[in-house]
Amino acid sequence: MMLNEVTAVPDAALPLAEFRDHLRLGTGFSDTGAEDVALSAYLRAALAAIEGRTAKALMARDFMLSLTEWRWGDMQTLPIAPVRAVAALRLIDGAGGEVIAPASGWRLVADMARPRLEARGAALPAIPTGGRVEIDFTAGFGPAWADLPVDLAQAVFLLAAQYYEFRHDGAGEGGALPFGVSALIERWRTVRMLGGRG
Repeated sequence: MMLNEVTAVPDAALPLAEFRDHLRLGTGFSDTGAEDVALSAYLRAALAAIEGRTAKALMARDFMLSLTEWRWGDMQTLPIAPVRAVAALRLIDGAGGEVIAPASGWRLVADMARPRLEARGAALPAIPTGGRVEIDFTAGFGPAWADLPVDLAQAVFLLAAQYYEFRHDGAGEGGALPFGVSALIERWRTVRMLGGRG
């Protein structure tokens, strides 16, 4: 399984002004442009960290999932939520030829914890021997920062602020999230089950 981010969150969608206010930074200085580049990088790093911990795409963008086999014949979970739409399901043979699987053979179940494709009949479309399936889909709460749930938006700000505050000494690095951030994202975390259909 390989998940690729096809489109990135556009710079214009990042809440730089709100983050600047959150940090209580002044405006009108000659280096504001350079500082905005750094603030944007901290916001993107915090977004990625929160998405990694929650398996949620915070801001809407396009993804492509590539699989060489279905996990179950009649159903396939998608690795990130919330999934807003599936644009295409492409079956690609070993020689690179591709066929679009008609949507009449599958449907999206847009579950917040485990979004999935389900077969409309007995099984999902057959993946060619030696080939793969590519699933194009859009995931995220919405295209604008205001579309994020308040607790997740606050978690991103808190984590990005830590990255900013400890930018020189490396104290913000490491695997552990600050307690406040962990508490804010806890309800969004997906519990992974082994052996089941989740």
